[in-house]
Amino acid sequence: MSGHPGPELAIETAGLVKVFGDNRAVDGVDLSVPAGTVYGVLGPNGAGKTTAVKMLATLLRPDGGEAHVFGKDVVREADAVRGRVSLTGQYASVDEDLTGTENLVLLGRLLGHSRAAARTRSAQLLEAFGLAEAAERQIKNYSGGMRRRIDIAASILNTPDLLFLDEPTTGLDPRSRNQVWDIVRAVVAQGTTVLLTTQYLDEADQLASRIAVIDHGKVIAEGTKGELKASVGSGSMHLRLRDPAQRPDAERVLRGVLDVAVQLDPDPVALTATVNGRAGDLGAAEQAARALSELTASGITVDNFALGQPSLDEVFLALTDRNARSAPDDGAPGNASTTGVPA
Repeated sequence: MSGHPGPELAIETAGLVKVFGDNRAVDGVDLSVPAGTVYGVLGPNGAGKTTAVKMLATLLRPDGGEAHVFGKDVVREADAVRGRVSLTGQYASVDEDLTGTENLVLLGRLLGHSRAAARTRSAQLLEAFGLAEAAERQIKNYSGGMRRRIDIAASILNTPDLLFLDEPTTGLDPRSRNQVWDIVRAVVAQGTTVLLTTQYLDEADQLASRIAVIDHGKVIAEGTKGELKASVGSGSMHLRLRDPAQRPDAERVLRGVLDVAVQLDPDPVALTATVNGRAGDLGAAEQAARALSELTASGITVDNFALGQPSLDEVFLALTDRNARSAPDDGAPGNASTTGVPA
């Protein structure tokens, strides 16, 4: 890794490691995050996402490897890094007994704004984030979505070059999640790079231009949404049968024709199979047609079917299941949830 990653990268890491006792919460992570984009870091609880973010934000010291933020080393040049980044963690960091305005003015003053400038900036952000009517209410009377919005507002009182958003929509209802997504898009439109950690596949799908999937402290896949989807199969075939009693037979036929595992959906007449090219040299459409023909020949009635790219949910499940099968199952280092260390 070079000492300066170049102006096009907001973040570059090589072999980043963080150890808590016997647990390697982050185990050799390599990342390259282009400036001016939303970069998604996707993974289950305990994967190492938050620990990695804390090292990049200079809140934790790495135990190995290197990390640069806009070319600045997070250990040797920590002050320079802090001057260009902001972090919104998983829990609201505002004072619940203060009003929305009071919180933002206080933080603005701590950041060096004059009283008048802090009040002006506070009013701008409250209006932009749809909180103007609640400006004089105490934070403890805000809804969950309103708390997340003011938390993000507090993070951009001074517009950062890099904003870390650590699971910003956990626990929010769909409307509040969409409001936070709109805020993220607006922040990026102003030139800020966003590193977004999330457990929500649709969130990464909506916002991120590139995604790293982390599990057991390691990056197990990285790329655009299209590249990740292609990595687990060229297509996803969804079928609905007329008779739920025929589903076991349909599963057997699909396994035989496509040579893949078949997912039994919650709907008792629905199945999903990945079309991944293992069944000879046929393309996805040809494989799907062959599978439908075999189902018909077996007397199984298909009411409707759809063929498309795998969803990110299917990608995530396939990747983490593949990683789980290859990982040790004896509580070995890498599973942060076994130690209680936040990840």
